[in-house]
Amino acid sequence: MGWRDYVRRIVMVAALVTAVWPGRSIAAPPAFSIAPSDLADALTMFAQQSRQQLLFAPQAVRGKRAHAVHGRMPPDRALARLLGGTGFHAERAAGGAWLLVPDPPPVAKPIAPPAPHVREPAATPAEPAVLQDIVIVGTPGGGIGRREAAYAVTTIDQPAIERLAPASTAEVLRLVPGLTVETSGGKNGANIFVRGYPSGGDAEYVTFQTEGVPFFPPATLSFLENSQLIRLDDTVRRVEAVRGGTGALFASGQPGVTVNIVQREGGAQMEGEAKIGLFSDGERRADAWLSGPLAPTTHFMVGGYYSAGDGVRSPGFDADRGGQITANLRHDFAGGSLLLFGRYLNDRSQWLLPIPVEQHGAHISDYPGFDANSGTLAGPDTRYGLLNDGSRYDLADGRGARIVNLGANFEARLGLGLTLRDKASWLSGHADTTGLVSSNVPPESAAAYAVALGGTIGSLRFVDDGAPASPDQTVVEAGIWRVSKQITAWVNDTTVEWRAGANKATAGLYAAHYTSRDWWNIGNDLLLTATPQARRLDLTLADGSAVTRDGFASGSSFAVNGHYRGNDTAFYAVDELQLGEGLRADAGLRHQHHTVDGTVENDALSGPGGPDGNLATLYDNGDMMLDGTYRPIRYRGGAWSWTGGLNYEISPTLGAFARFSRGHSFPFFDNLRDGFSATPRVDTFEGGLKYASRPLAFYATLFRNRFRGLATTVIAQGAPIASIGGAHTTGVELEGVLRPTAAVSIAFSGSWLSAHYRHFFTDDGLTDLSGNQVQRQPMWQWRVTPDWSFRLAGHKAALHTTLSYMGDRWSDVQNEQLLPHFYKLDAGATFEVDRRLTIELVADNLTNAIGLTEGNPRTVGPQGSGAIFARPILGRSAEISLRYGF
Repeated sequence: MGWRDYVRRIVMVAALVTAVWPGRSIAAPPAFSIAPSDLADALTMFAQQSRQQLLFAPQAVRGKRAHAVHGRMPPDRALARLLGGTGFHAERAAGGAWLLVPDPPPVAKPIAPPAPHVREPAATPAEPAVLQDIVIVGTPGGGIGRREAAYAVTTIDQPAIERLAPASTAEVLRLVPGLTVETSGGKNGANIFVRGYPSGGDAEYVTFQTEGVPFFPPATLSFLENSQLIRLDDTVRRVEAVRGGTGALFASGQPGVTVNIVQREGGAQMEGEAKIGLFSDGERRADAWLSGPLAPTTHFMVGGYYSAGDGVRSPGFDADRGGQITANLRHDFAGGSLLLFGRYLNDRSQWLLPIPVEQHGAHISDYPGFDANSGTLAGPDTRYGLLNDGSRYDLADGRGARIVNLGANFEARLGLGLTLRDKASWLSGHADTTGLVSSNVPPESAAAYAVALGGTIGSLRFVDDGAPASPDQTVVEAGIWRVSKQITAWVNDTTVEWRAGANKATAGLYAAHYTSRDWWNIGNDLLLTATPQARRLDLTLADGSAVTRDGFASGSSFAVNGHYRGNDTAFYAVDELQLGEGLRADAGLRHQHHTVDGTVENDALSGPGGPDGNLATLYDNGDMMLDGTYRPIRYRGGAWSWTGGLNYEISPTLGAFARFSRGHSFPFFDNLRDGFSATPRVDTFEGGLKYASRPLAFYATLFRNRFRGLATTVIAQGAPIASIGGAHTTGVELEGVLRPTAAVSIAFSGSWLSAHYRHFFTDDGLTDLSGNQVQRQPMWQWRVTPDWSFRLAGHKAALHTTLSYMGDRWSDVQNEQLLPHFYKLDAGATFEVDRRLTIELVADNLTNAIGLTEGNPRTVGPQGSGAIFARPILGRSAEISLRYGF
């Protein structure tokens, strides 16, 4: 059964359920067990037990006590009872969250505490995600208010995701200061860099979770980072990103950034949404979700998306195709709950690589005949082929994943202040890559190409039709890279929390088992025209030597056949203590034991004349082949991580925090295969201010990182090249929003970063790069998003724009390939036709800016001036969509 049939069935079932549903709730209200306590703690417990979003300022409720709430009742009644006599009541904010606001001056003495007043603000913008003081999962126990968190955290809700309209999962992290996010490689396979952490690419220091549990513990393997294994759609309620802080203690112990994706869940009423989007590049996408009650204490949600199209850089065939189905089921019982969730992802897209552009210093322009905004070497003539080893490829396979992910969250309140929580995840599937990867030689004439081989042109013809080509034809080489990964992962994280007065202690046990079955064939260079949707060329030298076969100038230059198994076991403990009015302290530690076992097949050159034994067939003379012998991979190691922090509420509008943390990451499969077993250590000092008032709110963080034992790897000149050492980083992060009027908001975020290598060596330890700027991360980057909500012909409408800036960077550790700074302008609009139907328009890169995110990682050293290989951001595109809710 094809994807279209699956989608049709889902839509028909959703329509049938909606049509026959009686329109009334059968859900029983949740059970509450909240003791008389400090109001801030009671509100946090309410949010956990009701599973509803709650926004409040901790300073505003300081010193106030909440009433006890016990028994099963509607959330609004429970909240009213809890707030009785406190001087606060709750209102519904846009997006459905409860907002705590002071009671108005009374005109008459009330006889009983008022129930929460539900009010939908008219024509006012949704609160930007950076301001929401929501309860955060993934911290010790059940969560904490953002204003109370003694670390840097960003929350991004569904309205903010809709305004951003991210084409890939990684793109949503553009809203997180301190991160440098590169998504110019397509919808799958991003490069994400964190706070000056040295890294050659992928997302080594970014771990993704769903519902608070990692789904694939290695943050990055070569050709696989976590965001490739999950896609954002309308089933997502919000995204949370914790930078540094306590991340080194919990779950997989990521010292960099931990990103948690929280799904929608069913409520008391049947509801849902459907969205259809059309893109300027021809892509089509459909999203839908449905949720509601199945029984008095059981609720469900199901939804997903499907999309298909060529993409902005069209290769002339459907390069982007796939979808995702997500579902969850929650059952509440006396004293606890069980959440089951599952996800099926089958999605792939074109892997976009460097293309020819012109660079003269800091000026970037189109290479003649090649549009830097929309061009790609891949095309119909290169789509299919037969490699030298006899295997076939299809560029439409692209880069993506086909996986199943199942998980569960269990919570039981045991009494005496004890709460047991268990989070589990299982994942299995494939994450494969097929791409056309540019070589390290910029465009040149075919005649010059032949001279570089030591000869002159005998014949030069196009492969597709056999027509002769001119010796002046500009040519490039680009290789077919194929990487197959069959992966599995099982993760379990169990915690016990104990609350006693002002103290909360949590102990946890984390265990993970994961595998990867790898098969790589890298190299396989094709001789191509230096044009968009390039054509293959066959070249024979004047002496009769065959340079190419069906366009192939070589076979494999690096081959891998490996099978790896990893295991992690960690114990952690943390204690949080309220030291006085407004002052909270926490401290914790973690010990992790990491093991890896595996086997890797050895490779060797095929010998004189290549596989066919003919020295005159140059296209296979240097092929690398697996030789049938194997070597073992084995690692055993462990490390202690720890942290301590303070959070102080200076006034009702101002708070501050300070923290030190020491974290580690461990060598994974590719590091060990290449002979690197260092355990990187990261020490982070950070402090910040948190300010919140009606016209202005912001979070500002100052941090200092020290790295030791880092290893970064790039594949250049046909094989992995590693650099090892340390770095020092100082940075400032800022995010916030300014509200000059009720209808206008200006969200802003940005970072300043001074990151340099220290005792950092490359070239097998011969070259010390100390003092060089850490690659791919700029000193300055920022974004500003004004948003205006208004009424148009009596209907709600909104406009927003985003201006972003990416500063100068270096593509390589040697600091010889400059990536000049650039600006990017995006915009969007929404128009609410009625309460159910909304029209949305989003435009990306309105000015067609040419911004480079990558030079040529296959080249060691400078590329020179003029024609080079580099990877620019995508050119201008737009999406119009219709959203219908019920």
